[in-house]
Amino acid sequence: MPTYGLIGFPLSHSFSQKYFTDKFLREGIAGARYELFPIEHVSAFPDLLKAHPDLCGLNVTIPHKESILPFLNELDPVAAEVQAVNTIRITKNAKGLHLKGFNTDTFGFRQSIKPFLESHHERALILGTGGASKAVAWVLKEIGVDCYFVSRQGASDSGKKMNVFRYEELNDHVMKHFPLIINTTPIGMFPDTDKAPAIPYEFIGPRHFLYDLIYNPAETFFLAEGRKRGAQVLNGLSMLQQQAEKAWEIWNS
Repeated sequence: MPTYGLIGFPLSHSFSQKYFTDKFLREGIAGARYELFPIEHVSAFPDLLKAHPDLCGLNVTIPHKESILPFLNELDPVAAEVQAVNTIRITKNAKGLHLKGFNTDTFGFRQSIKPFLESHHERALILGTGGASKAVAWVLKEIGVDCYFVSRQGASDSGKKMNVFRYEELNDHVMKHFPLIINTTPIGMFPDTDKAPAIPYEFIGPRHFLYDLIYNPAETFFLAEGRKRGAQVLNGLSMLQQQAEKAWEIWNS
């Protein structure tokens, strides 16, 4: 039976299994299944492949979007630029399995944010420096939005030279000049819904647009604080739906 699935840890927040199971039923896709594979350490990945020979495709989530790269045979050009993968196509050839990595987060993020961007959204703060933040930064660069990352450690959080603020460096001036703020961290995700990234929300106003990649809960503390101050807000559900459909297209191409 053709099997698809999601690797990451933890997976209690997963959207993917229900989404694809419903899709298979709705579209009459018989004989396919979508499973969750919670692996805490990416070193368990080869054993997972051996245990599930029917795997045709995988989604990848926190914390493996970057650490999965050495296990892949090939990267799509976008994934190679982003240096993060959230979709793997698995095929078989004479040498065994061939694993090709893609980044459908870029597609999902671009499609979801595009209708809401306005001319003054020309600078963005990206909260977090993990795999999802790289996809977001790649899209913003492609559409001409300047961006800075925000992390607890500042520029030392990355092996590369990046434009990075520490959270404590965010002040009235910075917040005023970065009207687009995107949370790519898991802070505020169910079940820790009383938490939020440590930004100075008192400087948020109607010209701001707050985007949270989290979809559960539908309105995180981060988004609620922005909405209370008149900001435009959007959660990550549309992005997830868009990237999931793109993954399905890749698996069947």
